[in-house]
Amino acid sequence: MNEKVTVDVEGRHVTLSNLDKLLYPNGFTKGQVIDYYSRIAPVMLPHLAGRAVTRKRYPDGVHGPVFFEKNTPRGTPAWVHTEVLASPGSSKDRDTIEYVVIDDLPALVWTANLAALELHTHMWKVGRTTPDLLVLDLDPGPPASIVECCEVAQLLRDRLAADGVEAYAKTSGNKGLQLYGKAPVRDTSGYAKGLAEQLERSHPDLVVSRMTKAARPGKVFVDWSQNNPAKTTVTVYSLRARDEPTVSTPITWDEVAGCRTAADLVFTSDDVLDRVAADGDLFAPLLD
Repeated sequence: MNEKVTVDVEGRHVTLSNLDKLLYPNGFTKGQVIDYYSRIAPVMLPHLAGRAVTRKRYPDGVHGPVFFEKNTPRGTPAWVHTEVLASPGSSKDRDTIEYVVIDDLPALVWTANLAALELHTHMWKVGRTTPDLLVLDLDPGPPASIVECCEVAQLLRDRLAADGVEAYAKTSGNKGLQLYGKAPVRDTSGYAKGLAEQLERSHPDLVVSRMTKAARPGKVFVDWSQNNPAKTTVTVYSLRARDEPTVSTPITWDEVAGCRTAADLVFTSDDVLDRVAADGDLFAPLLD
């Protein structure tokens, strides 16, 4: 039965539905998803603010059908911030897309109620013509794992530091690792590609910079293409659609250096709330 309840969130009326519906096989419900996003909001919202959001929705749970949603859905409340942006090369032949911009708690709760488990954002903010963030997405090709990603991350950290870029690491919440920094140049895609190619030349047994999947087994693919203005990367503190409610989690460089098994860097929603309560937002310097 589609039970609904309307709640007041900072003065906005938000209708919630099916709060007991299981979205994760370990028993994590839609109500718990909404609760997580409500509690993580103080540190997550500053990273979402001003950025167009692509939602990855799982209305029947993580093992059910999934769809990426860029456009503002029907029934979106008038108080939700939206922006009409150019969409060159759209797969649906649209010149523009009306995006949702999640910059307050009511909008985040409303989005979570849509079973939008994963939130993905660009490296640029609405109204800017250049990116403010650089991202290097480290994707391990089995049997490599996040352990090898951590090795590559430390190499990239040193290389970025040589260019005056301080790197910050987070888990993807899936199987990989991601490094972020403040954009050092306008052409972040070209810059990131150059870094990846340099690292592949110096560490050919560990790193691959090419998209070809046949080249990836046992190596770490440094995906520089996520800096393309049309692409998005999972937002820090976003849930991921795994068997457990894992989260894309900021980690310290000591944790990167100390990673010995993939399990060392798996964090669930409860883990992340505890980490933030203890250490605050490790990605906060990227907001300056």
